[in-house]
Amino acid sequence: MVATSPAVHPHWSSRAAFVLAAVGSAVGLGNLWRFPAEAGANGGGAFVLIYILCVALIGAPLLLAETLIGRHGQRSTVESAMLLARQSKASSAWASLAAIGMVANYFILTFYSVVAGWVLYFIGTSAADVARTLSEGQPFAGAYANLTVEQIRAQMPDLFADPVKMTLTHFIFAAATTFIVARGVKGGIEVAATWLMPAFFVLLVGITIYAGLSGDFAAAVRFLFTPDFERALQPQVVNSALGQAFFSLSLGGGAMVAYGAYASRETNLGQTSGVIAGADTAVAIIAGLAIFPIVFSVGLTPDAGPTLMFQTLPAAFHSMPGGALVALAFFVLALFAALTSSVSLLEIATAYLVERFNMSRAAAASLLGAGFFLIGLASVLSFNVWADHRPLAFLPGFQNAGWFDAFDGLTGRLLLPLSGLITAVFIGWVADRRLVDEETGLQKGPLLPLWRFLVAWLCPVAVFLILLFGLFPQLVS
Repeated sequence: MVATSPAVHPHWSSRAAFVLAAVGSAVGLGNLWRFPAEAGANGGGAFVLIYILCVALIGAPLLLAETLIGRHGQRSTVESAMLLARQSKASSAWASLAAIGMVANYFILTFYSVVAGWVLYFIGTSAADVARTLSEGQPFAGAYANLTVEQIRAQMPDLFADPVKMTLTHFIFAAATTFIVARGVKGGIEVAATWLMPAFFVLLVGITIYAGLSGDFAAAVRFLFTPDFERALQPQVVNSALGQAFFSLSLGGGAMVAYGAYASRETNLGQTSGVIAGADTAVAIIAGLAIFPIVFSVGLTPDAGPTLMFQTLPAAFHSMPGGALVALAFFVLALFAALTSSVSLLEIATAYLVERFNMSRAAAASLLGAGFFLIGLASVLSFNVWADHRPLAFLPGFQNAGWFDAFDGLTGRLLLPLSGLITAVFIGWVADRRLVDEETGLQKGPLLPLWRFLVAWLCPVAVFLILLFGLFPQLVS
């Protein structure tokens, strides 16, 4: 086995670069697509309240647990977990937390790239729409002014029915992700995060200001920050908020282990984990403040679910001043978020192949990139040619799942929570306490015992519930 030693392991050039890259990993389509959809379907303020509590009490402690495994090992996710287990005189089987997560994130890439392809498609249609409005001397026209609302809503199902377009956009996104990872930690991942994340925040703030001025901002604030405490205690709302907090922070898959491995010894992981969790939560809430004023201002409902981003919003931009330009900016914003997340997903397996088999980074990234593109074709075809295929029909809860839903369900409902559960138990109960505590940066004050309590007791219970309710959703329905 070939393993990179800590002395030659690449590091982020600064703490700021680490934070930007880690926030980029956490901030993805889940913040712009899943969070507003979940908030809209689960009562707004009730969901947001429980979500924030879940991030603070479960997400941030697990985030620290994962980053310290990586920083301590200074290796790939599997090698870092194995090293800590060995030094703790525990079974190397505990490294399964990283192996399961690595496999899960790789398969997530196969369908995440397909969804990001949808974003690319809408960037194309929005750019063409902006070009049309400029040629007609109407730069501040609404989006898709030459189409009816019904035709705008039909763009998404029309895309689903066209496997050629979906394959092309999937390929472009997969190629871009592979190119960035192949360039290395500093030359690729860090450069992408350093440029894309500031641009992402500028676009997000700009669209939020536009929504505040042009949309029904007061209604959005009431919806997001006026909790119905009775509804907040409903099992469905709690489970949705818990799952969103877990997945939004990229937990369970090893992304934070991988990025933590590139952190210098001078980086205070406790403080940095708090910053990452706080930034990710802020982005999700700001995204809600950018989307819901627009939705409310045109009389649409916030409970559109997954279609909110690709059908409801384009229809809303149709009747708003400057909607064409804002629609293009929004989908570019979504692309930046998708790309910084997909890069972290691919980096986990790439780093492992480089260390385990002494492959060049370019070869490892290219091999894995080609692999997830080809596997992702099953998800592409599940919307059209293979619409009747049910690959996991023999498993309870997957009887009606096509390839796309099967990959999504298998990773999100089983593999990621399982990896997160093993991580919490390993760090809270098995790993050498002295080694773990030294990595946290929380040695002084009450934060260390609080973190120890949360990661040893609350996190395992919470992640077990994500796993249980994911496999048996009827328990909370």
